[in-house]
Amino acid sequence: MTLTKMRTAAASSLAAAGLLFSLAACSAPATQPAASEPASSAASSPSASDGPCTGVKVIVDSGSLKQAAADKSVCVPVDAATPASKVLEEADIKTVGTEQYPNELVCRVNGVPAADFDITHKGGTYREECKGMPAAFAYWSLWTKPASGEWAYAQEGLATLKVNPGESLELLYTVDGEPAAPKA
Repeated sequence: MTLTKMRTAAASSLAAAGLLFSLAACSAPATQPAASEPASSAASSPSASDGPCTGVKVIVDSGSLKQAAADKSVCVPVDAATPASKVLEEADIKTVGTEQYPNELVCRVNGVPAADFDITHKGGTYREECKGMPAAFAYWSLWTKPASGEWAYAQEGLATLKVNPGESLELLYTVDGEPAAPKA
């Protein structure tokens, strides 16, 4: 990789980080309550596709990485607004942040991508080290969907985002912009 390409990639990552933090700081859903109830202690159902989900439908899609260790779809029973981090914990989904942003960003989900895994992208291959910002071309994105609505890129991170019964939450791994959004 040339110095110019490395500088461009670094600038893209910094710009993405700035946008992410600006959006998180400036926006909060109008319907988000000030306090939340804890998630139900009942176990998650084995699959969100087994029927209607009255709690929060949680989906992990490793996208073009095709890493089954990360992929999951479950319904987590909740009866009130619940932190996304708690919903993922109830779904037995393990996330790891980066050294620089341990709670603000998601670097690995259920160990994916592994530190020794080569991620193939337009510019070659890449290994995620989870030091600072993930690469602008390969990262986990966080999405939310209201009970009767469209998928939207989350405006907050796992540490502050709250989800309500009937909503869906998805972690989607994107490489070179694909997939661009969760499946319908």
